[in-house]
Amino acid sequence: MDTLRQKQLQVSHLIAEAGELDNDTLTHKLNDAMVGQQDVMVILSGADGSVLYASSAVPMDHRTIDMRFEATNGTTPIQAVLILDASEDDRVLERLARTLITAALAGTVVIAVGGFTLVQIGLRPVHDLSAQIQALEADTLHQPLDGSAQPDELVPLVAHVNELLKRLHKAYEQLEAFNADVAHELFTPLATLMGGTEIALRKARDADALRDVLGSHLEDLQRMSMIVQDMLFLSQADRGAEARREHVDSLADVAGAVVDLHEAAIEEAGLQVRIDGDATCTADVRLLQRALSNLIGNATRHAYQCSTILVQIDRLDDEVVLRVVNQGHTIPTEHLPYLFHRFYRADAARSNAARNHGLGLAIVAAIARMHGGRTVAESNGGVTSIGLTVPDPFKPSAPHPEAATR
Repeated sequence: MDTLRQKQLQVSHLIAEAGELDNDTLTHKLNDAMVGQQDVMVILSGADGSVLYASSAVPMDHRTIDMRFEATNGTTPIQAVLILDASEDDRVLERLARTLITAALAGTVVIAVGGFTLVQIGLRPVHDLSAQIQALEADTLHQPLDGSAQPDELVPLVAHVNELLKRLHKAYEQLEAFNADVAHELFTPLATLMGGTEIALRKARDADALRDVLGSHLEDLQRMSMIVQDMLFLSQADRGAEARREHVDSLADVAGAVVDLHEAAIEEAGLQVRIDGDATCTADVRLLQRALSNLIGNATRHAYQCSTILVQIDRLDDEVVLRVVNQGHTIPTEHLPYLFHRFYRADAARSNAARNHGLGLAIVAAIARMHGGRTVAESNGGVTSIGLTVPDPFKPSAPHPEAATR
């Protein structure tokens, strides 16, 4: 349209200059003006519609743009039509479109290939890390992952995974030790049963002798049954079992009932038991009784003769602490973190293994976890204190007036 407007001004000026000149002069001037303008066609018509001038025609199959206007050569009006051939512009735009599409496709391919290559190069450390993880086996958990070639963003992740591997290796070692201890604990009574049965079958025995053999076998079977029951309880606790809650008016009364059950063993060991303190809480009474029974039984086995075992009950903020304190050999500090592991014994000689199979304190720890609490263990100067805490956010009521000290 800009081209047509410029040509309009030129044609109007030529028509005005021609004035009353004859058509030949006007035609000559227009022919001079149209030199090199093959893409523009000019048609001039008189008032009566007669054609005064027409330049070379634009092919009919080309796209055109036209402009109509009126000019005067003095007094006579002349109708003018300008026709511009736009087909060349279309060809240019088509070539430009093909060029842009080709460049876009080529650029897309280059970017895709380059991006894929860069991503592969960037992920190479991750692939190396993945290969290291896939190569891990149960017996290679102690080998940390090599994070020296990892980018800074992955270094914290590698550190966390190495810490996880340490915990897994420790847990795997504990599991192996646990399996060995279970095999040992069950193998001993089984071997005793088989040996006693073989001896009993070698020759005829009277009813009293057989009764003695069966009684001994029954003791071993009961011990095995206790181990299995304790293992089932620990398995339930490990699967996330929670203790049911009920209101306990006096923990001192609960502790007193447990002490009564251990009265014979306490007297046989020449010990005394004192209950210090009291508190109310919401907890599973049967589980607390079992935990206290294990703690008192453990203290009875390790307390000095003629000493006093103290069952201490305290409330600290929003939790209740139950401790059983006895006087005996000091437990080395390095053993304290492992006291609540299954089958763990600070005594490497496994003394009293016939009566104690090493799951008592592990059950105490499981009961503490089931209540959302924790275990506590201290040993210093010949005084050992072992117990558990029971979270109890409820406001404590006044303890029994006679239960403060027993």
